Amino acid sequence: MMVYLSLMLSVALNVLLLWYVQRLLRKFMYISQTLADLHLTTKAFQVFVRSLYSMNNYHGEPMIQELVMRIDEVQQEIEVFRDVFEYTLDEELEEELDDIINEEEAEETH
Repeated sequence: MMVYLSLMLSVALNVLLLWYVQRLLRKFMYISQTLADLHLTTKAFQVFVRSLYSMNNYHGEPMIQELVMRIDEVQQEIEVFRDVFEYTLDEELEEELDDIINEEEAEETH
C-alpha cells in the first residue's frame, strides 16, 4: 500500500515538474525572440544613424556624432544579453547589417 502511495506521489510530482519546465521553456523562447527583435532593431537604427552622419549636411554634427556613440554603447550592451539568448536570431539579416556598418566604417576612415 505504501509503495502505491509513493508511486502515485512520484508520478504526480513528475507531471507537475514537466508542466513547470514547459512553462519555463515557453517563457525562455519568448524572451529569446523578443531580445533577437530588439537586437536587430537597434542594429538597423545604428545603420540609419551612421548613414545620416555620413551625409554631407550632417557630417561633423556633434549631436549626431554623440548619437552614434550612444547607439554603439547600447548595441554592445544588447549583444552581451544576445549571447545568452541567441537561439532565435535571424543570422542573415544580422550579417547584412554588419556588412553595411563595416562598409560605412571603412568609408569614414578613407
